Amino acid sequence: MMQTAVMLCPHREAIAARALDLLVDGLRVAIARRGVGHLALTGGSSASALFARLCGDPRTERVDWGAVHVWQGDERFVPWSDPGSNWSAARRGWLDHPDGPHIPASRLHPVPVDRAIAEGRDPAWAAEQYATALERSLPRARGVPVLDVILLGVGSDGHILSAFPGSAPVREERRVALAVDAPTHIEPHVARVTLAPLLLRAAGVVLVMVPGAAKAGIIAECFGGFRDPDRWPAQLAILPNAVWMLEPGSAAGL
Repeated sequence: MMQTAVMLCPHREAIAARALDLLVDGLRVAIARRGVGHLALTGGSSASALFARLCGDPRTERVDWGAVHVWQGDERFVPWSDPGSNWSAARRGWLDHPDGPHIPASRLHPVPVDRAIAEGRDPAWAAEQYATALERSLPRARGVPVLDVILLGVGSDGHILSAFPGSAPVREERRVALAVDAPTHIEPHVARVTLAPLLLRAAGVVLVMVPGAAKAGIIAECFGGFRDPDRWPAQLAILPNAVWMLEPGSAAGL
């Protein structure tokens, strides 16, 4: 198993605070080097505390947000009006918040599921459009598009992004974004569009936030020494450029 950084934080809010520090640092380094930074958001509950800190925390003032592009790690194939939309959650929790940093609309890059649904297109079309936008906009290293900061959570089944156990994204080595059939083992049972985990290897920093004792068993399996990403996709984020932020509950099995 590759080495990775594991940070033990006392509680959920401390995870969000440390994630904010690392996010700010990662974007500042990227902007200093290239004049632009690329951030990919995670969905689910893992990001909610971090989104709250991005609204009004003085540390956010260290970033030139006008130079930041915001992408999605994955999205459910539902309209943005649906309460299950990850993009709508990000907008409510951070991007449209009056205390949040202003990022020009031209630098916000949601997965085009809303357009796909309105035009009667399928998730594969949305994935192709998203992949094209990524390929055109991101710098490259070793032939792979580079995101400077990628936020991740870990699902109760060990998934990251929408790379579920045994699904195609786990083994993808060519496409940077792809459609995923609706999972039957975990809710919500809707199709997704996801970044391919191969992008994690080229990222500036990958921040994996795992609060809560409910994930203790999954974390123990991921770090247990037996590598099988088909069964535990989160193992694909055990990388030298990743920081796993746990609390005593989620780290209890280590």
